[in-house]
Amino acid sequence: MLEETLNATAMQAFNKSELCPRDTRVTRLVFPVLYAVVFLTGILLNSLALWVFVHIPSNSTFIVYLKNTLVADLVMTLMLPFKILSDSQPWLWRLRAFVCRFSSVIFYGAMYVSIVLLALIAFDRFLKIARPFGKLFAKKTVFAKIASMLVWVLFFLISVPNMILSNKEATPSSVKCTSLKVPLGLKWHRLVNYICQGVFWTIFVLMLLCYVVIAKKVYDSSRKFQSKEGKGRAVEGKVFVVMAIFFLCFAPFHFVRVPYTQSQTSNHTDCRLENQLFVAKESTLFLAATNICMDPLIYMLLCKKFTEKLPFLKGKRMSSSGQENHSSQTDNVILA
Repeated sequence: MLEETLNATAMQAFNKSELCPRDTRVTRLVFPVLYAVVFLTGILLNSLALWVFVHIPSNSTFIVYLKNTLVADLVMTLMLPFKILSDSQPWLWRLRAFVCRFSSVIFYGAMYVSIVLLALIAFDRFLKIARPFGKLFAKKTVFAKIASMLVWVLFFLISVPNMILSNKEATPSSVKCTSLKVPLGLKWHRLVNYICQGVFWTIFVLMLLCYVVIAKKVYDSSRKFQSKEGKGRAVEGKVFVVMAIFFLCFAPFHFVRVPYTQSQTSNHTDCRLENQLFVAKESTLFLAATNICMDPLIYMLLCKKFTEKLPFLKGKRMSSSGQENHSSQTDNVILA
């Protein structure tokens, strides 16, 4: 009985793929160019960040999280050329199958690793304020290393079934990734989507709460050490960098992903609506991909050790060091 149900689901997905061809005009002409810009920018910025972090010891939880975030961004960046080629050259259907089965799955896995790591960064900043002198295990580098490793392992285990269960034979007409999935693969794909949605929105709420506390602390501190140069306001602005990047890059995608996945795994979605959801998903996925260019901004604004290693920022920091003493307590709330 179960086998018959799964076979019926697979037949419905196949018929839907045939009856509702995907409109790829926008994704074939516009997005490859945009992704190419993101790829080149991401390679440049993250290669520079890699060089810097190689020279910084992992002697704090903050640095450990930033280094893991950099690795996740590099993985996402290296997966982009496969998407660029497969989207711009529809005749490369074997490459498209590779993207569906492997590179796209790796990209999504690394993206969610980056999302969780941003939450850990927020939690780390929160602990620095809530328990600045407390000897908590969560403030030790060994905790950061264990937590980062568990995040990588978790999303690896979630991603592997999506690779294994996309084992249907690829053909030139296999434009949609769902057409390569066996029936169990479609169910797993939907389940993973709901899991990732739950992870994202839970993290978003927790980060919001953390940054409300951080913002209040920074505001109270800046009122005591306000400078004529507006240094306090500058530091206050840095508080919201992680939250702003997190929301702008990832929230739109998660608004769209559930209805899009539902349209792909269900046989009751109008064809026109399905194509509209596809374009919306690709547009918001591009926003999510720009995160690889945004994270280096976090490194430069929030990590003093990072900017100290950059020659073009070192002089600026030294020249302004005499003006920062009055607001050092404010800086220490958010910077590391």
